[in-house]
Amino acid sequence: MVRRALVSVSDKTGLVPFARRLAALGVELLSTGGTQKALADAGVKVVSVGDYTQAPEILGGRVKTLHPRVHGGILYRRGLASDEADVKARDIPPIDLVVVNLYPFREAVAAGKPFAECVEEIDIGGPTMVRSAAKNSAHVGVIVDPADYEKVAAELEQTKALSEATRFYLMKKAFAHTASYDAAISEYLTARETPAAEPAHFPQTLAAVYTKVQDLRYGENPHQAGAFYRAGREPDEPTVAFAKVLQGKELSYNNLLDLEAALAGVKEFDGVAAAVVIKHNTPCGVAVGKTPGEAFARARECDPVSAFGGIVALNRPVDYAAAEELTNLFLECIIAPSYSDDARAALAVKKNLRLLEAPRLGEPRSAWKRRPEEQRELRSIPGGLLVMDRDLGSIRREDCKVMTKRAPTEEEWRDLLFAWKVVKHVKSNAIVFAKGDRTVAIGGGQTSRVESVKTAVMKAQLDVRGSSVGSDAFFPFKDGVEEIIKAGATAIIQPGGSMRDAEVVAAADAAGIAMVATGMRHFRH
Repeated sequence: MVRRALVSVSDKTGLVPFARRLAALGVELLSTGGTQKALADAGVKVVSVGDYTQAPEILGGRVKTLHPRVHGGILYRRGLASDEADVKARDIPPIDLVVVNLYPFREAVAAGKPFAECVEEIDIGGPTMVRSAAKNSAHVGVIVDPADYEKVAAELEQTKALSEATRFYLMKKAFAHTASYDAAISEYLTARETPAAEPAHFPQTLAAVYTKVQDLRYGENPHQAGAFYRAGREPDEPTVAFAKVLQGKELSYNNLLDLEAALAGVKEFDGVAAAVVIKHNTPCGVAVGKTPGEAFARARECDPVSAFGGIVALNRPVDYAAAEELTNLFLECIIAPSYSDDARAALAVKKNLRLLEAPRLGEPRSAWKRRPEEQRELRSIPGGLLVMDRDLGSIRREDCKVMTKRAPTEEEWRDLLFAWKVVKHVKSNAIVFAKGDRTVAIGGGQTSRVESVKTAVMKAQLDVRGSSVGSDAFFPFKDGVEEIIKAGATAIIQPGGSMRDAEVVAAADAAGIAMVATGMRHFRH
């Protein structure tokens, strides 16, 4: 039975209604500081922990709950003779429920507060109470997440007690909560040589704590097990991990990988309707249009064979016209900011089609404020982890250097910059032919750049003559440029920097095509 609860929370979401439900059940509420005030101001009867322990807060509030009457009440094993004797001798009543979430350390760090202020937000009593209650979960419940208030209150209203299953569920969440909190503190501290030093780009200890969302049917192949984990906090940008699934079969490991590739590609475009079609983690068609339906239709035309069974991302709400276009092709998944009611009805005919909604995808990119940990990319190797900055690099026309005698025309500049947005999402060695705000041929994943050019031209379903070409890295030899010239393209954008740049430029000049250098490479392995 829950007779007494200690409530001390930093995040007060849902606190007062939950506390009222506990009070209505006759549960005595103990509390401290701001939580006690919030409850008292709301008319909820609450006992100060200082009055309960007969030990007032000291050290400016640093010591409030670190007292035998608190931790004895939490940790004592009901029914164990020696524990029963101890609590009786010292007049320690049981505390059956601990409701605690921790000081906002991460928020202080994210706000750029000084070192001393961040350290002051390191909770001591909170984690101690959480760990004490979690350790004694055979007798005590612990809540660290306001999302669990309803579950706990409803169960108490039914039975006056928490089941073993619920206490174990809460125990697991509690230890995950404190582990994540301590990992964040460790990462913050190990990024600094001294308190006053600027933080290192990568900390000595990496706080990578994730929670399993679901077991997947399998991994990349049926003989490989797979699971999907999610970070503790939703990123401040559109993400597959936190997208809402609206319909369709359960997402697979490969679906999630391809959806992320599609989303990353469509995020390149701002202020215009864009569509990206992904197959096997690489684009097979990218286009912009006046409407999302037109953008998708134009993207599909780049490689309709590869688009079959593909993954589509759109950066505009899907209306009925777009839904009609989308249902004309077998697709695995679609992700978009939203769907109109008639679009949902049209897409519902494809019962296995997975629809995902990521509302922030329709916002301008300037609205996304990435936290430092969200600018990292993690890749595992047996026994280790590779960490790097995400490839968020972009260039403007004024960043480019014209390498050839002829500068690009205005139309070529537009196509070159479009190709450059796409090429960083294609597997290396990556080659993208673009014309009129869409891709017309894509080649990548080859072990030589010239083979990627040949692959793109060989697969082309649209006319590549007069197009502009993006290359993710420099041309080591002129043969790739010669193949581009042979295909009829008229301009090239590439990083530059090869020891054979002179002969590459000479080949372009001889053919009268334009070439510009970005000074930025976009390898994608």
